[in-house]
Amino acid sequence: MRTFQLEIVTPDGSAYRGEAESLLVRTDDGDVEILAGHADYLATLATGRARIRTSTGDRIGALSGGFISVDKKSVKLVATTFEFADEIDINRARAAKERAEEALTRAKNDRDILLAKAKLKRAISRISVAENNHK
Repeated sequence: MRTFQLEIVTPDGSAYRGEAESLLVRTDDGDVEILAGHADYLATLATGRARIRTSTGDRIGALSGGFISVDKKSVKLVATTFEFADEIDINRARAAKERAEEALTRAKNDRDILLAKAKLKRAISRISVAENNHK
């Protein structure tokens, strides 16, 4: 299968750099799979799962926010957060979920509600990715 150069970066630095056969990510408009030779593309990313397919197998990660930029030879994913499944501390993710649920029940205004929902969505995504990695 043909490959392309993939780079995933976050504010903390480079999360991945290498050849990929495909990349499946959740954008604000739905799931998108990028293959070698994909048309130029730019989209904002939603919170969810990312799957990188390489010649040695799949790697799954959890991402939240950012954007993806595709040109004929390379793909750059700039994420607010990105963690591979095997790097997620599931107990920490569960604690974050509980804190977000509590914050949501205490929220008094639209800003607090939006922030709590975003944190809850990220925690749920991290838990799902980590749990499915261990099956």
